Parts: sequence; structure tokens; C-alpha cells
Amino acid sequence: MKETKADLILHPVRMKVLHTLSSGRRKTVQQIAEKLPEVPQATLYRHLKKLLDGKIIEVVEENQVRGTVEKVYALPKNNEVVSRDEVLKAGPDEHLDYFIKFMANVLMDFESYIRQHNYDFQKDMASFRTATLYASDEEYSEFIRKYVELITPLLHNEETPDRKKRTVTNILTTHHNIEEGNKDDERPDG
Repeated sequence: MKETKADLILHPVRMKVLHTLSSGRRKTVQQIAEKLPEVPQATLYRHLKKLLDGKIIEVVEENQVRGTVEKVYALPKNNEVVSRDEVLKAGPDEHLDYFIKFMANVLMDFESYIRQHNYDFQKDMASFRTATLYASDEEYSEFIRKYVELITPLLHNEETPDRKKRTVTNILTTHHNIEEGNKDDERPDG
């Protein structure tokens, strides 16, 4: 069975690789390996190949280094890994499968955080919580716009001694009012 683009990216190692290339970053295998010391080199090469074959990443530069070719990887210019059309065509079971894989990655990231010998929830300003909001479509759109406006500059920061890696996870859902009726019956299954 052929893997979908979502299947390709929703793997813990591949998600970490994609994170190192996010926000327009361009990196060599060596630079990616430095960011992911827990990933064995052979494993990293195998996952890079899968991402290349799936057209999730691309080689944007090749440099001659001591008689060998060093490749520089990046996300494609239109780095929409899973298209909006693919998301809209997915049925409930596919969305649930993607979400379960996504949550497994969130869980692994959290476990990696708490397994550090010096983690400190208060000092690290770490948290996890759920907030229920009641908002009109207009209010909600404005909330999302402001959130994107706040987070976008931080996505372009590079790691420095005074900048710690911080992970922010978003899960946005809407529960429809009873008077809107149950539209689930009208939804096709994929």
C-alpha cells in the first residue's frame, strides 16, 4: 500500500527532520545530524531518502567537499506538505489515523522533555492545558490572525545560547451548535 504524504511526515524521525528545515532553513546532512544526535546516521539517511522520494523535501544545492558531493536540503518553495485538497478529501477514519500519529509525536516530544535531568516546569515555563472558547466565526478568525502574527517572527529564529527550543502544539476544533443540525450524516466517507 502506497504511503500518503501525511503518512510520510507523521513519523517521529521525519517530523524532527522537517522541523530542522522549517521556516526556510537549508541544512546539510551533517547540520541535521547535529540537531538530532539521538538519530543514528543510517536511520537519518533512510528517512531523508523517503522524504526526497515523496517530494516532501528537495536538494537545493550540491557542493564539492573533499572529493564528495555534499547536498543541502530544504522544504520546497510551496512547502504545503499535505495539500488542503488532500485534507478536505480525507474521511473521518483517515483524519483520526493522522491525528493519532500526530498525538504520538506530541507524546514523544513531551516525554523527551521530562526525561531531561534538569527539566523544571516552572523555570522552563512549560505547561499543557485545554481552553474552551465561545466565539463567533469573526472573533475566532481574528484570534487566529493575531496568534499567527505573534508566532511567525519566532518561527524564523535560529538556535543560539540564549534561545531554548520550545514546542507549541495547536489543536483547533469546532463543536457545532445543536440547532445547526447533525451534518455528519451528509459527509462522505473519504
